[in-house]
Amino acid sequence: MDWKPDKSKGKAVYKQIAEHIEQGIQNGLFPIDKPLPSERRLAEAYKVNRSTIVAAYSELEANGLVERKRGSGTIVSKDIWGLTKRRIPSWNKYIERGSFQANMPVAQRIRHISEESSLVNFASGELSNELMPEDYVKKIINSQSFTGHLGYDHPQGNIELRKTISDHVKRDKGIETTPDSILVTSGAQQAIHLIIECLLKPGDAVVIENPSYHYSLPIFKSAGLKVFHLDVSKKGINPEELIDLHKKHQIKMIFLNPIFQNPTGMILPAAKRKRILDISSEFGIPIVEDDPYSLLNYTEEDTNTLKSLDENGNVLYISSLTKIAASGFRIGWVIGPTPVIERLADAKQQFDFGHSVFSQWIGTEFLRSDYFTEHIEALKSKLEQKRDIMIDSIAEILGEQVDYYFPHGGIHLWCRLTGAMDEIRLLEQSIEEGVIFTPGSILGTKSGYMRLTYGKVDDQEIPVGINRLAKALRKITST
Repeated sequence: MDWKPDKSKGKAVYKQIAEHIEQGIQNGLFPIDKPLPSERRLAEAYKVNRSTIVAAYSELEANGLVERKRGSGTIVSKDIWGLTKRRIPSWNKYIERGSFQANMPVAQRIRHISEESSLVNFASGELSNELMPEDYVKKIINSQSFTGHLGYDHPQGNIELRKTISDHVKRDKGIETTPDSILVTSGAQQAIHLIIECLLKPGDAVVIENPSYHYSLPIFKSAGLKVFHLDVSKKGINPEELIDLHKKHQIKMIFLNPIFQNPTGMILPAAKRKRILDISSEFGIPIVEDDPYSLLNYTEEDTNTLKSLDENGNVLYISSLTKIAASGFRIGWVIGPTPVIERLADAKQQFDFGHSVFSQWIGTEFLRSDYFTEHIEALKSKLEQKRDIMIDSIAEILGEQVDYYFPHGGIHLWCRLTGAMDEIRLLEQSIEEGVIFTPGSILGTKSGYMRLTYGKVDDQEIPVGINRLAKALRKITST
């Protein structure tokens, strides 16, 4: 088996293997009604995990090319030519033809593999069950009756929820707004998609941070945008670089996560926040501020959002309950000029006819209750404890092999591997050892980094996961 999958390609490895086997079936390399090589044998031959071969065989089985028989392994289907004569659509070609880009193969693999309960999960960006406000939500449901209607709601979202969000951002974030300037979305990511689809067009130049969560989103490429980067250091971005980029490329929009940035955990200093707003006003560049974590502040640091400092209406502000309460709420929001919000609401109605009335009701009652403040205070304390356990574990177990940014809030630890290291190779070995993380190359252009997220794992799992990561590092560096 001289052929090998190319892990540097944009196509998932299991798809490459499935297509190679399909081609082998067509040219007679793999005869009809004969067993294909075992999953273990192929995994060894192609230098991949067995789960990758399982996925490839499942793909071939779904297309009617192979059959899985207990005791006989995987065989080429007897009826393969009959299926071909009935002209089954080539679904793989349709999948590749679509204009909406898939997630990076590594991101897909992380998502699939993270469902295995045996793994210590440093990759997921959601909170663990113990950190979600389940008891508070049960109290709300048990003590109150739903009195809303079951039909379609307002295109911008339930008016009571929008009023509550308006009160919340004024009280907790110093943002002055009105319900008419708010659109309720299915989390922050839908808000980003709506902004890109409605306010930009193919060929427009936009700026994102490097590294950043936005770097991992295929929507920018799907929309045909030209993406430029502002490097993030421990002191955030350099606003002056935005001026240079704008003069060269006529930037149409900048996407920023200035408070406890994902993945670095850094806060953009107050002077730089003001400078960004000044540049935005000087050149008329809109800012999209993504703010999932500003309430998760472990210290008394200044966490004023750009929107709270925005005097000219240049900032579209995105936040949600996903990262600070429960991912299952699926409640996010955009705050901006009313005409923009109406445009986004029109598009959202075309997509899904609005948000669930039940989740909006629960979100309203939770956000306006005393439970919300109690939850946030308890959450900050528990997350700070998890951060400290992770940092202590890294110092004790990994020592100087890993350097990191020290976050004062949020849920992420951005780490640099001090030795020359392929973080994708390290990820594969780490999965073998029972721990998973997010490689830095998913989130930015520089190699040798990884994001360790501590919001999903239990306290006692953190040192276990770091030990497994250390074991993977030893194995990689010894070969």
